[in-house]
Formats: sequence, structure tokens, C-alpha cells
Amino acid sequence: MKKILVSVAVLAVVSLGYLAWNKPSQADQPTPAAAKPVPEVVVVTMQEREVRLTSELPGRTAVYQVAEIRPQVGGIIQKRVFAEGTEVKSGQLLYQIDPDTYEVAVARATAAVAKAKAELEPARLKAVRYAELIRTKAVSQQDHDEVQAALALAKANVSSAQAELEATRIDLQRTKVVSPISGRIGRSAVTPGALVTANQAQALATVQQLDPIYVDLTQSNVELLRLKRALESGAVQASGTSATKVRLILEDGTDYAHDGTLQLAEASVDQGTGSVTLRAVFPNPKRDLLPGMYVRAIVEEGVLSAAMLIPQQAVVRNAQGQAMAMVVDAGDIIAARPLQLDRAVGGDWIVRQGLAAGDRVVVEGLQKARPGTQVRIRQSAN
Repeated sequence: MKKILVSVAVLAVVSLGYLAWNKPSQADQPTPAAAKPVPEVVVVTMQEREVRLTSELPGRTAVYQVAEIRPQVGGIIQKRVFAEGTEVKSGQLLYQIDPDTYEVAVARATAAVAKAKAELEPARLKAVRYAELIRTKAVSQQDHDEVQAALALAKANVSSAQAELEATRIDLQRTKVVSPISGRIGRSAVTPGALVTANQAQALATVQQLDPIYVDLTQSNVELLRLKRALESGAVQASGTSATKVRLILEDGTDYAHDGTLQLAEASVDQGTGSVTLRAVFPNPKRDLLPGMYVRAIVEEGVLSAAMLIPQQAVVRNAQGQAMAMVVDAGDIIAARPLQLDRAVGGDWIVRQGLAAGDRVVVEGLQKARPGTQVRIRQSAN
């Protein structure tokens, strides 16, 4: 019996020691879960404002006027009186064709006029006399008619000779080949001593007027129709000036110093590209623009008086590709708002539907902004 009591006592001591050794420490005790921090976001408050709508269109420069210089009479080029690549004025002498044969023709035509006038005078006097004699029946009616016919023929001969004289004078004048327009003249195709013929196929030189200069732009017909409908509905107001302003961006990315104006739009659509050609005219005093240069043009289309703009970084897409914005309501709860977007203006999108003035849209912290989430607004963006 004594042995049994000792065994029980030893077992109890061992059990108590085991329990004491396995008792969890205070550090190992589980603690309540820490509260998750409220996400911080940056928002922008939507406001209506006036926006000037523009389109950036590709284009190429084209010469304003061009004239191919060709002789209108034949002969030998005596001299060239311009420097290639320089500016020439309208009416300025460019080439001199040998005028000798044309001066002789003028002299001959002048003599023919004098002869015709000399023959006219006796015919006129005779006609006057016969007009008096016919009243007294001193001459026959036939003789009177023949004299009147001779007078008419003499007058016609004078007119013909004068016309011939004028033609020879024009030919003599055309031996001086002048520029029909002001502009920059290119290289000469002939040198003094060359034989040229009237209205020949080869041009002697080409003059291009570069100030002002055209810029031909291409715009999608779809965009043009959309703009017309917006103007007709009143959603977009036309610009205040009658002539639409156009700005240019050159190939190196710099802005052209002078604004231009839109002059015309083609009446037909290109079947291959579905685009319409617009033509603008720009001043070019320093000849910075040359024909054939590629440029980009900013065309003013109109004014949107009450536009709603949302920063592009605030727009997200759902799985279906629908544009969405995360809006913070009055209780600082995130709500997803579907959007209908129009076009980009700078770094913003124009919103057609989905937002109203006063809405607070998340622009930073979107990765934490989930619909139904409580957020804290760190700051508001302007």
C-alpha cells in the first residue's frame, strides 16, 4: 500500500512539472487582429468649362502660284538678265530674244498702214463728190454705188493694216520675256545663244510664289461629319472669327511663327482613303516653308461652352473595355461610374455622359480604390 501511494505521488509531481513546462508564455498568447488602414486617394472635382476644340491634321506645303516661262515668239536668246534662285517681280525682264526681224516687221506694217491711209483719202473725196452728183442725177446710181464700195474697201484696208501693225508690235514686245508673277525663280534651262521657238514644250525657267504658301491637309470624312452635326445641334459653337485659324508644327517639332487661315474644303471624298482635303494659306515672309514639306496643322474647329474634362490617368477600363471612373461619394465611399468619352484635349478626355459638376473623381490611388471601399482623401488636385 505504501508503494502505491509513493507511485501516485511521483506521477502527480511529474504531471505538474510537464504542465508547467508546456504552459504557453505571455508572448505566445494570440493578439487581436490589427485594424486595416483606410486607403488614401487624390481626387479632382469635376467642373464645367469652355474648351476650344482643335484637330491635328497631317499635311504638305504647296506652292501658292507657279509659272513656267516659255517664249511666245521664236529667235535667238541674246541675254539672260536674272540670277538663278533669286526673287523676281511681276513684269521683270528675264530673257531678251533677238528683236531685229520683229523690228523690221513693225516697220513694214507701219508702211502698210500709211499706204492704206493714203489710198483712203482719194476714195473718200470721190465718194463725197458722187454723193452730191447723185442728187442731180449727174451720175448713175451704179457709179455712185461703186464709189461707195471703193470707200468701204479703203477703210477696211486701213483697219487691216492697223491690226497687222498691232500684231507685229506685240511680237516685238514678246521678244522681252518677262515674269508673269512675283516669286522665286529656279535654274535656267537655256543660255544666251540658244534658239527658242514659240510655245515650245520645254520651259525656259520656273517661277514659284512662296509668300503666301498653301498647306493641303487631310481630314477623315467621319470626323468632318461629326463636327458638322455638333455645330448644327448647337453642342459646339463656331469660332468667333469668320476665317478659321490654323497653326503649324514643323517636321522638327517646332511651332511655325505665323498663323494661317482655312480657305476651302474639297467637295468630294477620296475613295481610297475616305478623307477630305482642306487647304489653308500661310504667310511665308522668310521662306521657311518650301513646297513639299511635311507638316502637322492644328485646326480650330469650334468652342464647347460647357465641357466636362477628366484627366486621362483617372480613366480605367473594365473587362468589357468600358471606360470607368472611380467616384468618391458624400460618405467617402468609392463607386464605379461608366463613362462615354468624346476626344482627348491635351492630357484630358472630354466626357459626354457619366459625370456631373461637383463629382469627386480619383486620380491617384486607383490601385486601392475598389467599389464600396471606404477611403480617405489625402488632397484634391486642381
